[in-house]
Amino acid sequence: MSTAFKEWALVCEALGSGGQSIVLRKGGIAEGREGFRFHHPEFFLFPTLFHEQLAKTILPPETAMPAGNGRIRINYWARVEWTARIENLETARKLASFHIWKESVVEERFRYDEKPGLHLAFLRVYRLDAPWDFPDAPAYGGCRSWVKLPEPPSAIRFEPVLDEKAHATLVDKLRRTIQDLTAAE
Repeated sequence: MSTAFKEWALVCEALGSGGQSIVLRKGGIAEGREGFRFHHPEFFLFPTLFHEQLAKTILPPETAMPAGNGRIRINYWARVEWTARIENLETARKLASFHIWKESVVEERFRYDEKPGLHLAFLRVYRLDAPWDFPDAPAYGGCRSWVKLPEPPSAIRFEPVLDEKAHATLVDKLRRTIQDLTAAE
């Protein structure tokens, strides 16, 4: 079995286009007693669909939403390069240039439960050479971040979304941003 990380379809596409390389996560209702963690260092990106997600992003209103036709289409695989816990709302707000969520969504997620904060993962994202399609199933539903998938096609290949230079530049920019913000706290 393969592991997948459930994320909004539009965020998966932003990660897959190189327009975003971080994931901010609070955790779902079904995360267990310990709450959310980036338990898996590598995973497929599992696109989730709900109609309101476009309105919760900074993307143009004419952005096309993927169709939900009873099938799951996996286009990307990711490797976690590093993680951090963001415990200051101002720090979370200053990460706006690294993701597509509206500020109100970041704040809502940050304050979601009795322990404010967000988990951040910096990802290296890879595009599959061909989409991996399979039927949707009830086992993929619910408010959980991680799901088990069937075995992927054996001939699947991956190509980095960002080349080495662009990726290194982004790593440096994000680390400097976080260091500057934590130093100012």
